[in-house]
Amino acid sequence: MNPFAQIWAYPFMVNAFRAGTVVAVLAAVMGWFMVVRRQSFAGHSLAMVSFPGAAGATLLGISASFGYFAFCVGAALVIAAVPRRESGQDAALTGTVQAFLLACGYLFVALYKGFLGGVNSLLFGSFLGITDNQVLTLVVVAAAGLTVLALIGRPLLFASVDRDAAAGRGVPVRALSAAFLVLLGLATAGASQITGSLLVFALLVMPAATAQQLTVRPVLSLAVAVALALAVTWGGLMAAYYSPYPIGFYVTTFAFAGYVVARLAPMTGGTRLVMAKGARLAWTVTVRGSR
Repeated sequence: MNPFAQIWAYPFMVNAFRAGTVVAVLAAVMGWFMVVRRQSFAGHSLAMVSFPGAAGATLLGISASFGYFAFCVGAALVIAAVPRRESGQDAALTGTVQAFLLACGYLFVALYKGFLGGVNSLLFGSFLGITDNQVLTLVVVAAAGLTVLALIGRPLLFASVDRDAAAGRGVPVRALSAAFLVLLGLATAGASQITGSLLVFALLVMPAATAQQLTVRPVLSLAVAVALALAVTWGGLMAAYYSPYPIGFYVTTFAFAGYVVARLAPMTGGTRLVMAKGARLAWTVTVRGSR
């Protein structure tokens, strides 16, 4: 039997592929900007706090999806509230928030006496039990997040590759940084429902990092990141269906294999310089056009 036909004969797998596709696109786009902005540690921390969010929601008897989004967006707002004045100040706060909320997650698990399988699904992901309502929620969140990112994409890229020059030209760097962290929180919360809290970082950073190793052109690099995220997510879903192991393991393994291949390929120099020039040109054209 055709493996795709066999998998898609089950409604829960259809929902898993729908949700996985939405999450892959959202995580790849947000992750691409995250890598360019060198905020991988912030992305990792937001992934960690999705676990206490889901555990707390379960303790209260509400949907785990609500906990994912509430905690990730809340943590993003806390991180964004601290100005980046001193070197390492934002990293210290990010680590503090991560450690505290992760500890809260284990407390919530202990309070509702969660069984081992339930904790494993929160940490390492599961494609079982994805409902139509969850898919619809992910579509709405992804559409809203990508729309906002499309509106702020050019000035955000400019501020990402050359913060000082962007601030000197009147770009609202602080506001853009806060907005992006909120969008990153939304992407993290959505991806956590597929890969789990511990391995969502792989879907955020690896396709983006791999794409930026393969090409220096921002638009092409972004498209490659989306294609890679879709490939590893679909491959992970198929592999998890035919084996007893969690989907997060396969997504991480496939994404890591792609990154290793890209690193072994001939390195292309000047990636950051090309992005910086492209971002400055795009911002200049936008400003002149508005005048």
